[in-house]
Amino acid sequence: MLTAARFVWANAILLLVTGCLAAPIVTIPKDSAKKDISMDVLRDKIRGGWAGQMVGVSYGANTEFRALGTTYSLPFKSEPIENAIMQDDLYVEMTFAKVMDDEGINAPSSAYGAMFKDAKYNLWHANAGALRNLNRGIVPPMSGNPKFNAHSDDIDFQIEADFIGLMCPGLPQTSNKLCDRVGHVMNYGDGVYGGMFVTGMYAAAYFESDVEKIVRAGLACLPEESEYAQIINDCLEAWKANPTNWEAAWETVNHKWDRMDLCPDGALMPLNIDAKINGAFIALGLLYGQGDMDKTLEVTTRCGQDSDCNPSSAAGVVGTIMGYKALPEHMRAAVESIRDKKFSFTVYSFDDICTSTEKRLMDAVKAAGGQLDETGTTLTVCTQTPKPARLEQWFPGKPVKLIPTSNAAWSFKGVWGVDQATSCTKSVTAGDEATLKFNGTGIVLCGFQSVSGGRADVYIDGKKHPLTLDAWIPANCYDVDMWREWNLAPGKHELRLVVRDDADARATNKEIILVRAVIYDKKH
Repeated sequence: MLTAARFVWANAILLLVTGCLAAPIVTIPKDSAKKDISMDVLRDKIRGGWAGQMVGVSYGANTEFRALGTTYSLPFKSEPIENAIMQDDLYVEMTFAKVMDDEGINAPSSAYGAMFKDAKYNLWHANAGALRNLNRGIVPPMSGNPKFNAHSDDIDFQIEADFIGLMCPGLPQTSNKLCDRVGHVMNYGDGVYGGMFVTGMYAAAYFESDVEKIVRAGLACLPEESEYAQIINDCLEAWKANPTNWEAAWETVNHKWDRMDLCPDGALMPLNIDAKINGAFIALGLLYGQGDMDKTLEVTTRCGQDSDCNPSSAAGVVGTIMGYKALPEHMRAAVESIRDKKFSFTVYSFDDICTSTEKRLMDAVKAAGGQLDETGTTLTVCTQTPKPARLEQWFPGKPVKLIPTSNAAWSFKGVWGVDQATSCTKSVTAGDEATLKFNGTGIVLCGFQSVSGGRADVYIDGKKHPLTLDAWIPANCYDVDMWREWNLAPGKHELRLVVRDDADARATNKEIILVRAVIYDKKH
């Protein structure tokens, strides 16, 4: 059930104190259950997990965002496995894995932010917002906080967290702590919980093959009050009610949750890149796939929305359950054909990332009290019981209205024109003003940000807002979230934007290009 409007900003302060410190990632529980796993099986599961991700993202690549708010019913052809080499599902998480490889598993949040700040690959949504923030001196955890990033509930960390789960066999408390550090670089709340859910399932998959138990293990990593936990519970209930009909379960879950996307790209649109609904599709794929790789891939992909990322995570979990040697022969052959090829923007091939995962895994297991036997053939893991993360939620109200700059609610003063490249409202002149009258409790100003972006002051009801609109963004980032305010009093408001005569020192111009405003209201 959706709860009342809430901002748990105190958690952000807590993260500033805890999330950026290089404290040990685990406290060894006194009642840990010790489980043994042979190193051969362990390595096979690591390879199975990485191979599953590669297979999954290639399988769904041609369907990505083609089924929006509906299931994908058309025939489709999977991309060759080579497609995985250039997928952000894989190379972005390897950026964060490299931090651990260089600085150890106790690396602080600041280290992940520093590495990510200099990323050269293309980024969208929460990742783009985080990179923009990092380049403006806004460091983790605030780089992913909704105060500075309207995409904080988006899917980004969820698709980048697999590497953490793969290094935490039977260690969901460890994976949660690592997710807390890495996930707050670009996300917050449910956006971070998505990574915790996925990594909790990977952690369970080393010692468990029952997919329901694995999904519930991921769920146990989340606070039950969170909306992410609620949607996964809904998936489990829908599956129990319709154990052979995934489309009926999808309809139940989608009907309740689909139109709640807060992302300014997806608000009131068919697109939904929210972490929790895409996490629900991962859960449905696992529950209806029942450990069968082909069935898991098909269901997860046909659930729609981010339908290459979702099967990548689901297949990664199944690959960990099965192990590499048990994967269908054609999948293994495909991975073998590119096992030495480096993933884009990384130093890792398939073999490399599996080797580095094993090293990080050994460090995590030893930190949790485990050990390798004298023969080097059996690893003893002091397994952990999942514990829910602390509650961290934000809900600025439902998106209720999109107001394009062509709407009469907008008025313009000065020499605003039309940008030839985008056909949107543009100013490069200091002193130009744009005024919008609206009714709601939250607003996001959407526009085109670029290396030529300028700055503007924003006034709400005649009072200058402390947050400056800054339209500069690194060249490899694509983000419409220019400015945001979530905590307005209910009722009518007037926003006035005044173009400034300055810009970021790296900017090539002083452009302000407006597209629309997204209005949110806590009364709904």
